Formats: sequence, C-alpha cells, structure tokens
Amino acid sequence: MYSLVAMYKRIGLVPLIIIGLIVGTLVGWLAPNVGIALGLLGTLFVGALKAVAPVLVFILVMAAICQHRSDGEVYVKPVLIMYIFGTFLAALTAVGASFLFPTSLVLVSADAVTQIPPADLKEVLGNLLLSLVANPVNAVANANYIGILAWAIIIGFALRKASATTRAAVVDFSEAISQVVKWVIALAPFGILGLVANTVAETGFAALAGYARILMVLIGCMVFIALIANPIIVFIKTGKNPYPLVFTCLRESGITAFFTRSSAANIPVNMNLANKLGLNKDTYSVTIPLGATINMAGAAITINVLTLAAAHTLGIEVSFASALLLSLVATISACGASGVAGGSLLLIPLAASLFSIPNDIAIQVVAIGFIIGVIQDSAETALNSSTDVLFTAAADPKYAR
Repeated sequence: MYSLVAMYKRIGLVPLIIIGLIVGTLVGWLAPNVGIALGLLGTLFVGALKAVAPVLVFILVMAAICQHRSDGEVYVKPVLIMYIFGTFLAALTAVGASFLFPTSLVLVSADAVTQIPPADLKEVLGNLLLSLVANPVNAVANANYIGILAWAIIIGFALRKASATTRAAVVDFSEAISQVVKWVIALAPFGILGLVANTVAETGFAALAGYARILMVLIGCMVFIALIANPIIVFIKTGKNPYPLVFTCLRESGITAFFTRSSAANIPVNMNLANKLGLNKDTYSVTIPLGATINMAGAAITINVLTLAAAHTLGIEVSFASALLLSLVATISACGASGVAGGSLLLIPLAASLFSIPNDIAIQVVAIGFIIGVIQDSAETALNSSTDVLFTAAADPKYAR
C-alpha cells in the first residue's frame, strides 16, 4: 500500500488528472452504464470540496487576521481593481464578438427553468449586501462567502486581543483544515474520472450540435480573455512574461474547475495553488474566496452573448451606447451572480430588459443556457476560478514590479 501511494505521488497530480480525463471519456463512451455508476466518485469529490471550502475560508481568514502584524502588508486593493476591470473587459469582448458574429437562436420550451430570476439590479445588489449580515452559522452552512468573509474578518480582529495560546490554537486549526484540503485534492484524478464518465454517458455532445455557433462565440470570448486579455493585464501589473503563470493557473486550477463546475468547490484547489506559488497568505486567504463571489468574467460573457443573441433573433437594433450600458450592467450583475440561484443564466432576463425583450422570451433563452450548460458553465467556471489565482499572484511582490 505504501509503495502504491508513493508511486501515486511520484506521478504527480496533473498527469493523473489527464489520465482520469482520458479513462473517464472512454468509459462514458464505451460503457455508459459503468460511466453513470462511476459518477458517484465525482459526486463524492465535489461534495467533499464544497463541504470543506466554507470551513477552510472561515478558519484561514480568521487565523490570518488575528496573526497579522501591523507592519505587514496585504495586497487586496490591486486584486479587486483587476477583478472589476477584467470583468468589464470580458463584457466588452462579448459585445464585440456578438457584433462580429451575430447569432440567431431557435427558442425552446422554458419548462425546465424552475428558479425565479431577479426582478432588477437593485434586487441583485440587495441580496449581495444582505449576505454580509447573514447569521455566521448559516453563512458557513450555506456557503455564503460574503457572509463568511465578513464574520471571519470581524472575529479575527476580535481575536487579536486574545492570548498568544488562543491565537496559536486558531492557527493550528487552520493548518489542520489545510491538510484535510490537501488530502481531498490528492483524490482529484478519481473525482475527475467520475465526473467525465458520468457527463459523457448521460449527455454526450450530439445534443449540443444545434447550438454550435452560440457555443463557439461563448467559448471564443472566454479563450480570448484567458489567453490574450488576462495576460495583458498581468503584464501591465508585473512587467514580466505572464504566460508561465497563466498556464500554471489554467492547468492547476482551470482543469479542476472545468469539471466541478463550481467556483465554491474550487476554492480549496485555489488556496492550495496559491500556497504552492508562495503567495502572501494574508492576501490570498481573502482575495480567493472574494474572487469566487465577485470575479465573474465568464458570467459577464454569458450574460452579454446570450442577451445580444436574443436581440438579434428578434431583429432589435443595438446601438453602441446601449451595448456599453449592457456591459456596465453585466459587470455589476455578474458580481452578484453567485448570490442568485442559477448563477449567471438567471441574470439574462435582467439584461434583456434593457432592450425591452419580453420576459417569456428571455426565460426561453435561459433554458437554452441550461441546455448548453455542460460546456458553457464548465468553461465559465474554469475562466473565473483560474483568474482568481492569476490576479492574486499578479499583485503579490513575488510577481509584481
């Protein structure tokens, strides 16, 4: 057993994940029943990540705050600026791509959309702000990261007056939770194998053929942001070749996020990667969970591309001014996407209202989003989550100018 574990560690996590991808695809394609059964591995893996993430964030932030020295520095502000600017740039990219490649949609039944979209931007932002004052126990139980961060920071400051023994115990507990995270992440190849096998067995990709054009526009925008726009932002911030860092984040964060399709589940993966990169713990313990809430370039792309596709389908002319307004609304809305059940797709009716698109049509567009979600949501999460680490690293003295 020890020799098997040693061999497993020697191979490395990324090669094992790639092996899991290949094996999962083959099993799901050649033996669908086995693929569906292996889906349990994926469910357990994602469940374990989601379960440990809120506790990890709460304890890690609290420990970082209570141990933080007054002469130490954190680099949260530049990361926040990059988050907001990156999301707005993604929204503009989606507008440009939609103008270059106008797409018409074949509207479908909206019966599968059971969630109620937010009525307006005020409701989205209101939900986000109310999350700040949520009961701390409920915040941890419901993975409300805005609430978790708020309470962890408050309690962390309160603990700075505690005895050295108490503060040391908090730090020891954070180290223990971090070790649990490492154990869970070590099982990622099995989880990815199960997720891929189940997806291929149940969904396949034939059903997506009719949506190839809209998917190409969506994925094209996300690839542009990941490989062109984000590296430019990082280069401006650091003055260094951004691609080694970009590819590291995509490989070690993006791949896992693509298959878990959950920014919250990927927080432990990102924390582990930030630690591996040697980033400032006081910074990444705040910026990474915050990024999972407000750094939503992929969501801004989804909102704009599908909204403008609906406008094109209905023959609505979109002016430059209205497209710019849409980008601003999408940027602000995307920051609140995680606070709304259904994420970015349920914000489409809000964006569509800017062009007087009827709500019943907008809901049909949301339904299309759910159909293509196996690709769209995966790519969106991979972009969002990998960018959390990328921008956090770019603001760190290790990489910054």
